[in-house]
Amino acid sequence: MPEEIPVPPWRRPKKAPPRMPLSQDLIVHTALGILDAEGLEALSMRRLAQELKTGHASLYAHVENRDEVLDLVFDLVLTEVEIPEPEPGRWVEQVKEMLRSLRRVFLAHRDLARIAIDRVPLGPNGIMGMERTLNLLRAGGLQDELAAYAGDLLSTFVTAETMEESSRQPATEQSREQAGMFADQLHGYLKSLPAAQFPNLVHLAGPITSLDSDRRFELGLEIMIAGLVACAGDGAGDDVKPAGQTPPAS
Repeated sequence: MPEEIPVPPWRRPKKAPPRMPLSQDLIVHTALGILDAEGLEALSMRRLAQELKTGHASLYAHVENRDEVLDLVFDLVLTEVEIPEPEPGRWVEQVKEMLRSLRRVFLAHRDLARIAIDRVPLGPNGIMGMERTLNLLRAGGLQDELAAYAGDLLSTFVTAETMEESSRQPATEQSREQAGMFADQLHGYLKSLPAAQFPNLVHLAGPITSLDSDRRFELGLEIMIAGLVACAGDGAGDDVKPAGQTPPAS
Protein backbone atom coordinates (compact mmCIF):
# COMPACT_ATOMS: atom_id res chain seq x y z
CA MET A 1 0.00 0.00 0.00
CA PRO A 2 1.62 3.34 -1.04
CA GLU A 3 2.52 5.77 1.70
CA GLU A 4 0.59 9.01 1.94
CA ILE A 5 2.36 11.82 0.11
CA PRO A 6 3.23 14.69 2.45
CA VAL A 7 1.58 18.06 1.91
CA PRO A 8 3.97 20.66 0.41
CA PRO A 9 4.95 23.29 2.98
CA TRP A 10 3.32 26.09 1.00
CA ARG A 11 -0.06 24.41 1.15
CA ARG A 12 -2.35 24.12 4.11
CA PRO A 13 -2.97 20.59 5.37
CA LYS A 14 -6.40 19.11 4.78
CA LYS A 15 -8.91 20.11 7.38
CA ALA A 16 -10.78 17.43 9.26
CA PRO A 17 -14.42 17.28 8.16
CA PRO A 18 -16.56 19.42 10.45
CA ARG A 19 -18.42 17.52 13.11
CA MET A 20 -22.18 17.64 13.15
CA PRO A 21 -23.27 20.18 15.78
CA LEU A 22 -24.32 18.54 19.01
CA SER A 23 -28.08 18.57 19.51
CA GLN A 24 -30.74 16.71 21.42
CA ASP A 25 -31.89 14.93 18.25
CA LEU A 26 -28.34 13.75 17.49
CA ILE A 27 -27.90 12.51 21.05
CA VAL A 28 -31.20 10.59 20.94
CA HIS A 29 -30.53 8.96 17.56
CA THR A 30 -27.02 8.01 18.68
CA ALA A 31 -28.41 6.54 21.89
CA LEU A 32 -30.88 4.45 19.89
CA GLY A 33 -28.03 3.14 17.74
CA ILE A 34 -26.09 2.08 20.85
CA LEU A 35 -29.19 0.50 22.33
CA ASP A 36 -29.91 -1.53 19.19
CA ALA A 37 -26.31 -2.66 18.78
CA GLU A 38 -25.16 -3.20 22.36
CA GLY A 39 -28.17 -3.20 24.68
CA LEU A 40 -29.37 -1.16 27.62
CA GLU A 41 -26.40 -1.85 29.91
CA ALA A 42 -24.02 -0.32 27.35
CA LEU A 43 -25.94 2.93 27.13
CA SER A 44 -24.36 5.50 29.46
CA MET A 45 -23.63 9.20 29.21
CA ARG A 46 -19.92 8.40 28.93
CA ARG A 47 -20.55 5.87 26.14
CA LEU A 48 -22.70 8.43 24.33
CA ALA A 49 -19.95 11.03 24.60
CA GLN A 50 -17.42 8.58 23.17
CA GLU A 51 -19.67 7.81 20.23
CA LEU A 52 -20.25 11.52 19.59
CA LYS A 53 -16.55 12.34 20.11
CA THR A 54 -17.25 14.94 22.75
CA GLY A 55 -16.88 15.35 26.49
CA HIS A 56 -19.75 13.79 28.41
CA ALA A 57 -20.27 17.10 30.25
CA SER A 58 -21.25 18.65 26.89
CA LEU A 59 -24.27 16.36 26.72
CA TYR A 60 -25.86 18.01 29.75
CA ALA A 61 -26.47 21.18 27.79
CA HIS A 62 -29.05 19.19 25.79
CA VAL A 63 -30.33 16.45 28.14
CA GLU A 64 -30.63 16.31 31.90
CA ASN A 65 -29.40 12.75 32.46
CA ARG A 66 -29.55 9.15 31.19
CA ASP A 67 -33.18 8.79 32.27
CA GLU A 68 -34.20 11.69 30.05
CA VAL A 69 -32.25 10.15 27.17
CA LEU A 70 -34.22 6.92 27.64
CA ASP A 71 -37.50 8.88 27.77
CA LEU A 72 -36.60 10.58 24.49
CA VAL A 73 -35.49 7.34 22.84
CA PHE A 74 -38.76 5.68 23.85
CA ASP A 75 -40.78 8.58 22.49
CA LEU A 76 -38.84 8.53 19.20
CA VAL A 77 -39.45 4.82 18.63
CA LEU A 78 -43.17 5.15 19.29
CA THR A 79 -43.49 6.92 15.92
CA GLU A 80 -42.93 3.49 14.32
CA VAL A 81 -46.10 1.99 15.84
CA GLU A 82 -48.96 1.81 13.35
CA ILE A 83 -52.28 2.87 14.86
CA PRO A 84 -55.07 2.64 12.27
CA GLU A 85 -57.86 5.12 11.85
CA PRO A 86 -61.11 3.48 13.00
CA GLU A 87 -63.07 1.65 10.30
CA PRO A 88 -66.68 0.57 10.89
CA GLY A 89 -66.97 -3.19 11.24
CA ARG A 90 -63.24 -3.82 11.77
CA TRP A 91 -62.76 -2.70 15.38
CA VAL A 92 -61.50 -6.00 16.81
CA GLU A 93 -59.07 -6.70 13.97
CA GLN A 94 -57.77 -3.13 14.05
CA VAL A 95 -56.95 -3.39 17.76
CA LYS A 96 -55.07 -6.61 17.04
CA GLU A 97 -53.19 -4.96 14.17
CA MET A 98 -52.14 -2.11 16.46
CA LEU A 99 -50.86 -4.49 19.14
CA ARG A 100 -48.99 -6.62 16.60
CA SER A 101 -47.34 -3.46 15.31
CA LEU A 102 -46.33 -2.50 18.87
CA ARG A 103 -44.83 -5.96 19.36
CA ARG A 104 -42.83 -5.71 16.11
CA VAL A 105 -41.41 -2.35 17.18
CA PHE A 106 -40.44 -3.63 20.62
CA LEU A 107 -38.73 -6.68 19.13
CA ALA A 108 -36.94 -4.57 16.50
CA HIS A 109 -35.19 -2.47 19.15
CA ARG A 110 -33.06 -4.27 21.69
CA ASP A 111 -34.20 -3.92 25.31
CA LEU A 112 -36.92 -1.41 24.36
CA ALA A 113 -39.52 -3.34 26.36
CA ARG A 114 -37.30 -3.00 29.44
CA ILE A 115 -37.34 0.77 28.96
CA ALA A 116 -41.09 0.85 28.38
CA ILE A 117 -42.16 -1.32 31.31
CA ASP A 118 -41.85 1.46 33.91
CA ARG A 119 -42.53 4.49 31.72
CA VAL A 120 -45.72 6.35 30.87
CA PRO A 121 -45.46 7.58 27.26
CA LEU A 122 -45.84 11.29 27.96
CA GLY A 123 -43.59 12.63 25.21
CA PRO A 124 -45.23 14.31 22.20
CA ASN A 125 -45.30 11.11 20.15
CA GLY A 126 -46.48 9.05 23.11
CA ILE A 127 -49.31 11.46 23.88
CA MET A 128 -50.43 11.38 20.26
CA GLY A 129 -50.27 7.58 20.28
CA MET A 130 -52.36 7.41 23.45
CA GLU A 131 -54.96 9.73 21.92
CA ARG A 132 -55.20 7.66 18.76
CA THR A 133 -55.37 4.42 20.75
CA LEU A 134 -58.25 5.73 22.86
CA ASN A 135 -59.94 6.97 19.70
CA LEU A 136 -59.75 3.43 18.29
CA LEU A 137 -61.02 1.82 21.50
CA ARG A 138 -63.92 4.26 21.90
CA ALA A 139 -64.84 3.75 18.25
CA GLY A 140 -65.70 0.17 19.22
CA GLY A 141 -68.35 1.48 21.60
CA LEU A 142 -66.41 0.84 24.82
CA GLN A 143 -67.63 2.68 27.89
CA ASP A 144 -65.32 5.40 29.18
CA GLU A 145 -63.89 3.49 32.15
CA LEU A 146 -63.33 0.35 30.08
CA ALA A 147 -61.64 2.27 27.25
CA ALA A 148 -59.35 4.11 29.67
CA TYR A 149 -58.23 0.92 31.42
CA ALA A 150 -58.02 -1.18 28.25
CA GLY A 151 -55.51 1.19 26.66
CA ASP A 152 -53.10 0.70 29.55
CA LEU A 153 -53.85 -3.01 30.00
CA LEU A 154 -53.25 -3.93 26.35
CA SER A 155 -49.98 -2.00 26.06
CA THR A 156 -48.78 -3.54 29.34
CA PHE A 157 -49.55 -7.02 28.00
CA VAL A 158 -47.51 -6.40 24.84
CA THR A 159 -44.64 -4.84 26.80
CA ALA A 160 -44.42 -7.68 29.33
CA GLU A 161 -44.82 -10.37 26.69
CA THR A 162 -42.11 -8.94 24.41
CA MET A 163 -39.75 -8.39 27.34
CA GLU A 164 -40.10 -12.06 28.28
CA GLU A 165 -39.87 -13.09 24.64
CA SER A 166 -36.63 -11.15 24.20
CA SER A 167 -35.15 -12.86 27.25
CA ARG A 168 -36.09 -16.25 25.75
CA GLN A 169 -34.29 -15.53 22.46
CA PRO A 170 -30.75 -16.95 22.79
CA ALA A 171 -28.10 -14.69 21.23
CA THR A 172 -25.71 -17.35 19.89
CA GLU A 173 -25.94 -20.75 18.25
CA GLN A 174 -24.45 -22.32 21.37
CA SER A 175 -26.98 -20.65 23.67
CA ARG A 176 -29.82 -21.65 21.32
CA GLU A 177 -28.64 -25.25 21.51
CA GLN A 178 -28.50 -25.01 25.31
CA ALA A 179 -32.03 -23.55 25.41
CA GLY A 180 -33.29 -26.43 23.27
CA MET A 181 -31.62 -28.95 25.56
CA PHE A 182 -33.21 -27.32 28.59
CA ALA A 183 -36.67 -27.44 26.96
CA ASP A 184 -36.20 -31.15 26.27
CA GLN A 185 -35.04 -31.77 29.83
CA LEU A 186 -37.96 -29.79 31.25
CA HIS A 187 -40.40 -31.73 29.09
CA GLY A 188 -38.95 -35.01 30.29
CA TYR A 189 -39.04 -33.88 33.91
CA LEU A 190 -42.69 -32.77 33.75
CA LYS A 191 -43.70 -36.04 32.10
CA SER A 192 -41.89 -37.96 34.86
CA LEU A 193 -43.92 -36.38 37.67
CA PRO A 194 -46.49 -38.61 39.42
CA ALA A 195 -49.56 -38.25 37.21
CA ALA A 196 -51.98 -38.75 40.08
CA GLN A 197 -50.48 -35.83 42.00
CA PHE A 198 -49.68 -33.53 39.05
CA PRO A 199 -52.21 -34.44 36.32
CA ASN A 200 -52.18 -31.02 34.66
CA LEU A 201 -48.42 -30.60 34.50
CA VAL A 202 -48.02 -34.09 33.05
CA HIS A 203 -50.83 -33.60 30.53
CA LEU A 204 -49.65 -30.14 29.42
CA ALA A 205 -45.91 -30.87 29.35
CA GLY A 206 -45.88 -30.59 25.56
CA PRO A 207 -47.59 -27.20 25.22
CA ILE A 208 -45.69 -25.79 28.23
CA THR A 209 -42.30 -26.53 26.67
CA SER A 210 -43.01 -26.15 22.95
CA LEU A 211 -45.25 -23.10 22.52
CA ASP A 212 -43.38 -20.77 20.14
CA SER A 213 -43.31 -17.01 20.68
CA ASP A 214 -45.65 -16.07 17.82
CA ARG A 215 -48.28 -18.61 18.85
CA ARG A 216 -47.94 -17.61 22.49
CA PHE A 217 -48.49 -13.94 21.62
CA GLU A 218 -51.50 -14.64 19.41
CA LEU A 219 -53.11 -16.79 22.11
CA GLY A 220 -52.58 -14.03 24.65
CA LEU A 221 -54.01 -11.51 22.21
CA GLU A 222 -57.13 -13.60 21.70
CA ILE A 223 -57.62 -13.94 25.46
CA MET A 224 -57.17 -10.21 26.06
CA ILE A 225 -59.50 -9.12 23.26
CA ALA A 226 -62.14 -11.72 24.11
CA GLY A 227 -62.14 -10.49 27.69
CA LEU A 228 -62.42 -6.90 26.56
CA VAL A 229 -65.30 -7.75 24.27
CA ALA A 230 -67.07 -9.72 26.99
CA CYS A 231 -66.77 -6.81 29.44
CA ALA A 232 -67.95 -4.35 26.82
CA GLY A 233 -71.23 -6.22 26.33
CA ASP A 234 -73.87 -4.48 24.26
CA GLY A 235 -71.95 -1.20 24.37
CA ALA A 236 -69.19 -2.56 22.16
CA GLY A 237 -71.03 -2.47 18.87
CA ASP A 238 -72.26 -5.22 16.55
CA ASP A 239 -68.76 -6.03 15.23
CA VAL A 240 -67.37 -6.74 18.72
CA LYS A 241 -69.32 -9.84 19.74
CA PRO A 242 -67.51 -12.77 21.44
CA ALA A 243 -66.81 -15.75 19.22
CA GLY A 244 -69.91 -17.89 18.78
CA GLN A 245 -72.30 -15.25 20.07
CA THR A 246 -75.02 -14.08 17.72
CA PRO A 247 -76.72 -10.74 18.05
CA PRO A 248 -80.22 -10.93 19.52
CA ALA A 249 -83.08 -10.79 17.07
CA SER A 250 -84.54 -7.33 16.68
